[in-house]
Amino acid sequence: MEDVEPVIILGFHDEHLKKLDKAYPDTKITARGGSIKINGPESDRKELIEILNELVNMAKRNNDLTEDDVDTVLALKHSDREDQKPNPLRDSRISGDFILNTHDGEPITAKTPGQKDIVEASATNDIVFTIGPAGTGKTYTSVALAVRALKQQKVKKIILARPAVEAGETLGFLPGDLREKIDPYLRPLYDALEDMIEYDRLELYLAKNIIEIAPLAYMRGRTLNNAFVILDEAQNATNMQMKMFLTRIGFNSRAIITGDITQTDLPRKKQSGLISIQKILKDIEGISFVYLDEDDVVRHKLVREIIEAYDRHESKNRK
Repeated sequence: MEDVEPVIILGFHDEHLKKLDKAYPDTKITARGGSIKINGPESDRKELIEILNELVNMAKRNNDLTEDDVDTVLALKHSDREDQKPNPLRDSRISGDFILNTHDGEPITAKTPGQKDIVEASATNDIVFTIGPAGTGKTYTSVALAVRALKQQKVKKIILARPAVEAGETLGFLPGDLREKIDPYLRPLYDALEDMIEYDRLELYLAKNIIEIAPLAYMRGRTLNNAFVILDEAQNATNMQMKMFLTRIGFNSRAIITGDITQTDLPRKKQSGLISIQKILKDIEGISFVYLDEDDVVRHKLVREIIEAYDRHESKNRK
């Protein structure tokens, strides 16, 4: 615990130490001076060392350590442990396209060729654009990849953003305070997270800003380090907003930008940044474009037929 007062790590009345003791009942943790001794099973001792190292790092960053901080680190470690438990029923259904489990233990996999392309592109590129029609699982697959990266401690936080423009409405016309105004736009992101993270833990992550969900405008002026960043419904971002978002990405961060260029809700005089970005960034290494189509639709079977009918209609009108 070099450079950190032991009392910060242990708690003023050893309350942090008591939490660790309770979480690992098979171990005995003894603190003397500036050192901590851990006796117990090797696997538990290894986890506790990792937890203590993370707590020390948090204390250095924040010059403090709260009980909520300890709860958060324990929750993350518990989540890792649950994901690594063998489950014969689950494992028998998992293919090479497995991403992670829901909080109920159900496997989330890439179900279509387009979704598999998203997983592969994200593994080898820091920025991935996924473009395709509604119902192809763009958002859900992207959120699953972000949650997996957080659970594997490859990133320290998840940031999910959406332009607050939809179907011709603006925030000013919606009832309620700011939170109530923006929630309808962000609801699909909450829905995906609630599948993957149990409610109490998700509430903790949101309260601690480990997971942040916000309108795109809230990204201005920030630098997003050690984060998995998702911009959803990006067809409703202007060119300037798209540039602003992409230049927020910092060290050890990755981003997925999703959208459907056939469903832009911007005013007619404003061009979608998702449309123009395909030409601007097409030759940059580390950036990948994934295109999905009606064959990747995973909703009701009629959704695919609806998309095909609209495509035929629009093609006829253009001719």
